[in-house]
Amino acid sequence: MKSSSETLGDLFDSFEREAFRLETLDDYSKSGNVDAYHAFLAGLPQPDSYNAGWVEELRSHTGKGKRVYRVHILSRPLTDYLRFELGWGYRKNRTGGEEFFILDVTDKPNPLAGVPDFWCFDSESVAVMNYDEAGKYTGSAVLAPEHSAEFTRYRDTALAYAEPFTEWWDTYEA
Repeated sequence: MKSSSETLGDLFDSFEREAFRLETLDDYSKSGNVDAYHAFLAGLPQPDSYNAGWVEELRSHTGKGKRVYRVHILSRPLTDYLRFELGWGYRKNRTGGEEFFILDVTDKPNPLAGVPDFWCFDSESVAVMNYDEAGKYTGSAVLAPEHSAEFTRYRDTALAYAEPFTEWWDTYEA
């Protein structure tokens, strides 16, 4: 059982089997690698060093047989940020073993409307990702263990409605 004083970083350091992420926003440009996003918008080529730290962390997990995967809920047309995230980020992160799925709600209801972004570790620990109105990451909240079953159901629902990123990208690449 995880302690309530653990942080998102602690959960990444201690998970044993799987780390799942649900993404729900159309724009995370105020969080993460802002310079890379601006380079993408300017039409510059993706630098080899882009996301190198995260890819290295992914390899440290997936090399031990751990699964790191996510579902992004989105609708078309894609925002500039989503074209960047999927075109640069997801494609690069796949080289570290991360798996991606898309839940495209363009022509159908969102089965997870109102569910926040979160990470779920080993179906036991959950960290809700908090963002301000502009999409800037403001921190995470590790939830008490009794919330794990609820967020595991959200994960399972997301996966039931999502399709593999590569198949979706082949159809809708922007």
